[in-house]
Amino acid sequence: MDRNISRKDHWNNIYETKDTTKVSWYQQNPETALKLLRKYKIRKEQKIIDIGGGDSCLVDNLLKLDYQDITILDVSKTAIQKSKERLGNEATKVKWLVEDAANFKARENYDFWYDRAAFHFLVDEKEIDSYINTVNQSINPGGYLVIATFSKNGPDVCSGLKTSQYSEEDLCEKLKDKFIKEECFFQDHNTPSGGKQNFIFCCFRRK
Repeated sequence: MDRNISRKDHWNNIYETKDTTKVSWYQQNPETALKLLRKYKIRKEQKIIDIGGGDSCLVDNLLKLDYQDITILDVSKTAIQKSKERLGNEATKVKWLVEDAANFKARENYDFWYDRAAFHFLVDEKEIDSYINTVNQSINPGGYLVIATFSKNGPDVCSGLKTSQYSEEDLCEKLKDKFIKEECFFQDHNTPSGGKQNFIFCCFRRK
């Protein structure tokens, strides 16, 4: 990415110029997220936030399942606008935040924090620390944090941006102060173009 272009501008440009169903992270059926919601018994009235979920299909599924307190955060206003247009009147049931995950300061606490493919775009240690700080302060005791990020076998560049890669040990070390690990597992994401990206999903419970 050109250093003169902000992260916000970069992602707005991506969503303005590309068909969302063709981008590498597109996932029509977010089955892993839905399985984890069931596994950890997240109730319909509990607070859920999807980090980087601007034009993700997860929100559609959450609404169909009658979850009542949904927040979607994305740095791209264009991505969020696409979701709003797709959802129509249902969009009014969702809280939409146009903010950068790197410096997001939550104004409420959550019971299920889901981040699929946002965290690995943070490569500056100060931004990573800021994100972890917010996570530590913004999840209710007993609440869950799910981070799905590129594994050590994942790509080091995605959508024109450098990325970070993580092991289970890396993530546990960063979150050990406030969280207990529930499980970690690997998953290959098949991109629309036919490629594979290896993710590590780590699920934590707030102490």
